Amino acid sequence: MSYDNACKYLAEEYPTDFVRWLLEVETEDINVLKTELFLEPIRADSVTFLQTANRILHLEFQTEPVSKPPIPFRMGDYSFRLKRKYQCPVTQVVIFLQETTNEIAFTEEYRDETTIHRYRVIRLWEQDSALFLNNRGLLPLAPLTRTDSATALLSQVAQTVATISDITEQQNITGCLGILAGLRFDRDLIRQFLREDIMRQSVIYQDIVQKEAFRLISRLINRRFREVDLSLIERIRTLSTEQLEDLGEAILDFSNVADLVAFLNQQNV
Repeated sequence: MSYDNACKYLAEEYPTDFVRWLLEVETEDINVLKTELFLEPIRADSVTFLQTANRILHLEFQTEPVSKPPIPFRMGDYSFRLKRKYQCPVTQVVIFLQETTNEIAFTEEYRDETTIHRYRVIRLWEQDSALFLNNRGLLPLAPLTRTDSATALLSQVAQTVATISDITEQQNITGCLGILAGLRFDRDLIRQFLREDIMRQSVIYQDIVQKEAFRLISRLINRRFREVDLSLIERIRTLSTEQLEDLGEAILDFSNVADLVAFLNQQNV
């Protein structure tokens, strides 16, 4: 899911670039919608909703064509919910990151006995790299676009990112680039072009590390104590990566859930 998270970060941090690319309009009046559209809990880290003055742009990033529920059905479901809630037109785009021949990546509609719903599909490996190289928010996607020399393209993108003067922005763009480039290149080649220390300082990298640490700690706790109150799990979720590492070591000395509660109290969470 790290690839999806990187794309979601880019779309929400640089919405103007995505609106310019996909809606072909120039506007700074864009609102990133943080909304719950589901009747039941669904993990949808790859979904982003951008609202312009008179339209919603729904983006869904995919590395795999197979999902539950299937992508075509899900797009129809999202569309109806968005229209009911916001009463405005919706443009939907599914962006496939990794090259595939699966028919879902070439399907642009949901169809059943009574309904036909259409949406757009973009296959990054067919896209001209020029647009992505000229828009900062799209730069990390550039290595996945069409090219005669993938290695030369990665080198060009890395050189462009290195010219970003704001160090925090450079770190975050580099982090996203390092993650997404992994869909096309092996890790050793990526390290030749990108400084790993800069990637590790990016917010997206730190977020992924924190989430992975949380998943590991959650498994350890559930295995050690079987059933743990959900309120404790939510408190653990708020811990920093460093605190999660400390908890991972402390668990070895815990005798019961009360020890876990005491640790969380010490962390003021």
